[in-house]
Amino acid sequence: MARDAYKYFRIEARELHEQLAQGALDIEKGAAPASVVPRLLRLAHTLKGAARVVKHGDIAEAAHAIEDALAPWRDGAERVPREPIDAVLAQVDRIAAQVAALTPTAGTPGPSALVPEEALRTVRADVAEMDALLEGVAETHAQVALLRRRFASLARARSLADRLQEQLARPGPSGGARGIAQELQALLGGLEHGLASSTDQMDRELRQLRDTAEQLRLVPAGSLFTPLELTARDAAQSLGKRVAFEGHGGDVRLDAHVLAGVQGALLQLVRNAVAHGIEPPAQRQAAGKPPDGRLTLDVVRRGRCVVFRCSDDGAGVDLAAVRRVAERKGLLAATAQALDAQGLLTLMLRGGLSTSGSVTEVSGRGIGLDVVRDAAERLGGEIAAHTESGRGTTLELTVPLSLASLNALLVEVAGTPVAIPLDAVRRTLRLSVQQIAATAQGRTVVYEDRAIPFVALSALLAETPPPSSARAMSVVIVEGGGALAAIGVERLLSTSKLVLRPLPELVPASPLVAGASLDAEGNPQLVLDPEGLVLAAGRAAAVPAPAVRAAAPVLVIDDSLTTRMLEKSILESAGYEVDLATSAIEALGMARAQPFRLFLVDVEMPGMDGFSFIQEAAADPRIRDVPAILVSSRSSPEDRRRGEEVGARAYIAKNEFDQARLLET
Repeated sequence: MARDAYKYFRIEARELHEQLAQGALDIEKGAAPASVVPRLLRLAHTLKGAARVVKHGDIAEAAHAIEDALAPWRDGAERVPREPIDAVLAQVDRIAAQVAALTPTAGTPGPSALVPEEALRTVRADVAEMDALLEGVAETHAQVALLRRRFASLARARSLADRLQEQLARPGPSGGARGIAQELQALLGGLEHGLASSTDQMDRELRQLRDTAEQLRLVPAGSLFTPLELTARDAAQSLGKRVAFEGHGGDVRLDAHVLAGVQGALLQLVRNAVAHGIEPPAQRQAAGKPPDGRLTLDVVRRGRCVVFRCSDDGAGVDLAAVRRVAERKGLLAATAQALDAQGLLTLMLRGGLSTSGSVTEVSGRGIGLDVVRDAAERLGGEIAAHTESGRGTTLELTVPLSLASLNALLVEVAGTPVAIPLDAVRRTLRLSVQQIAATAQGRTVVYEDRAIPFVALSALLAETPPPSSARAMSVVIVEGGGALAAIGVERLLSTSKLVLRPLPELVPASPLVAGASLDAEGNPQLVLDPEGLVLAAGRAAAVPAPAVRAAAPVLVIDDSLTTRMLEKSILESAGYEVDLATSAIEALGMARAQPFRLFLVDVEMPGMDGFSFIQEAAADPRIRDVPAILVSSRSSPEDRRRGEEVGARAYIAKNEFDQARLLET
């Protein structure tokens, strides 16, 4: 088998190419030349030397051209002109094509070619992670050496056991047996302790080694950002447009298989956004937009999938043009002439449509979205689009995860640890059962002045009623799908960095479960899906509203905005209609103008206090039958007695306030 002469050069050349490309883009975006140009010169020089070693003259020549273009700006110019930046990036494209051609199955590379699958599978290790891996190997090796030394103690124990057996086999008294037995007992005790300690230490080190190795196996999504930014820049230049590219979520680490599978699709999404979305500078300025278009790629985890979201702030999809092209090609049936915007977008995503007036290197043949759709189907994912005229378009490529790295909160439910992705955890609380209210919308808790659904995790996973307990419980506030829910758990265990794996195909799919990780013993551990948790909590908490509700609202009277809004949130969550008054004087006017079913009154207010309000209301035949509840920070026996005297039906002290008691009252 022929030796691959470029095996290691390809890896180094890709690394240097990516750094050269990113550095040139940084200068173009305004980075100080003094901090970037010297580094780029060193990178180009290194690449030139490496290329000459493997006798690749074209790459060496391109690297030398980068040195020539940047050398005049080595000594700290305020700004590098556009011409040398263009020259550097042209050579960067040349290097990319040459490096791609070194791969036997590279095919025909284009300018700004994306990272090939071979490069994604050549995992680049973070130095700190490699240090952790090496330290773990060294420590484990030390423990193995210690275990080897224990074997000497085992040999000594075997010798003592033989002597003891001989003593016991002799006729007559065996006084020496006691001493041998005691020595053997002490030796075995020390040996047992040492072996247990070494085994535990090796278990910890091997667990850390496995976790670190799994992390190293994954590739940051950000490895695609630089080539995608180059693609956007090249496409914009060829069309006379200007585009600023931003990538978010680059620290999301995924299996190389996923990134390799979507890289061609992302290339097409970026090129389509520039060609069909971003307007020329003059047109953008005429529409009140900045001359530079904005193109963003977001990489986010969503349950058991990863989403690549490509958004632009361009003109939006010309749906009328899509309809005309579809009609001309006979893709619209007579019954589909009235397709709405989403229907036309769905038709466009099927492929074969192009609204471009001409065929260019960037667009015009209607095959770009075919590539995106094929990638989604190949990976078992889907493609979706949203557009808004004059404001831009978003296309989402969603594919299932094979492996992904994430930080998680470990909690215990029914004696079993499960994981909740940490980026979905907003807060953890310790709540008593009195702080969980039964309302018309089900069980709720108050979080940030609003009621959110509550459910015990055991009830969701085991579909059994939650355990009844008067003790306080741990609650995790989880965000998913833009909503919040409170999830009750038995215990909070710890946070951990873990590798998310898909569930086996034979395991029934559950919207609550995003996948699984492996615990210290190699057993699968469920990782929950935040969006599924929030949706399930909302369904579990929901109960039918009472059949009869009086039409009259409750009037909340308090000069504190926080108190007014908290009480309003609790009451509305329980199905009551609520009106607000900021003073007792305002409340009297409102009460005389419309009917109310209840007054919820603060005591201390400017102008007229709550006691006086109730007295005034009792003297007015129109409102004297409306019950009133006093809510006050004053909780002395004298205040409570005065509340009874003026006719308040109940008195709630704010320092004892909780939503369950309020609703019960």
